[in-house]
Amino acid sequence: MPLSALALVILAGFIHASWNIAAKKAGGDVRFVAFTSVVLMVFWAPVGLWVGWQQVPAWGLLEWGLVLASALLHIAYFIVLLRGYRKADLTVVYPLARGSGPLLSSMVAIALLGEQISALGLVGILGVVGGVFLIAGGPELWKAAHDPNKQARVRTGIFYGGITGLFIASYTVVDGYAVKVALMSPILVDYFGNLMRLVFLTPTLLRDRPAVWALWLQQRRYALVVGIFSPVSYVLVLYALQVAPLSHVAPAREVSMLFAALLGGHLLGEKDRGLRIAGAVLIAAGVMALGW
Repeated sequence: MPLSALALVILAGFIHASWNIAAKKAGGDVRFVAFTSVVLMVFWAPVGLWVGWQQVPAWGLLEWGLVLASALLHIAYFIVLLRGYRKADLTVVYPLARGSGPLLSSMVAIALLGEQISALGLVGILGVVGGVFLIAGGPELWKAAHDPNKQARVRTGIFYGGITGLFIASYTVVDGYAVKVALMSPILVDYFGNLMRLVFLTPTLLRDRPAVWALWLQQRRYALVVGIFSPVSYVLVLYALQVAPLSHVAPAREVSMLFAALLGGHLLGEKDRGLRIAGAVLIAAGVMALGW
């Protein structure tokens, strides 16, 4: 992995963890996803229009099909992720989602896209997997899953984390194909994917508009943070995918859990920070192995 790609992934990881804290605090549902899509559309419109002015008219069925598929997968990802945040700890849902998703993406890239990975790269992936296990609770996670007082919340977190990871893997492969094979602009993949997401999400804003307005007033600070910063983190990753293998970039994104373990434990007051920080360090070591 080129140093430039690794730097982009690390910066994206910090931004990604930060906006996930805002999403957790919002405690929103599908309407919050719609709020963030509206913010993204308005705030980033100058960039989207400037980049797309010449490129979008040349798009064909393949490009629009990739954007539509990406939009639908991102909607499912956001809805499941936010539901998991409402029902379980961020430091269970987030690491399982962010760990299983890129791991599955790497497997697909190696098996179906013909990418190759070195022995050190495999060690890096194993480091990421081990770190994910520790952040999710390590041996205590297994005990908690069988503790009548904790099992419901922990199992809920595992379930939503795993399903979210499946959607992450799906949209990562689709978007990776778009920027690496179809040679689409990462900015346009994200911006026009958001516009399509908004088409499907708008009906949720038109139902019971007084309640939606009241919810907007309550969640607007968090919606602004997510809508403005979430595309930055993802576009950086897509640019990294243009110059580095998906099987390396996808696991390397898990450096975001290093920041999530620190920020989530400190800002949200969630427990077991020591074990989760140890897992984050292991993930960081795995990411460095992938970079080397």
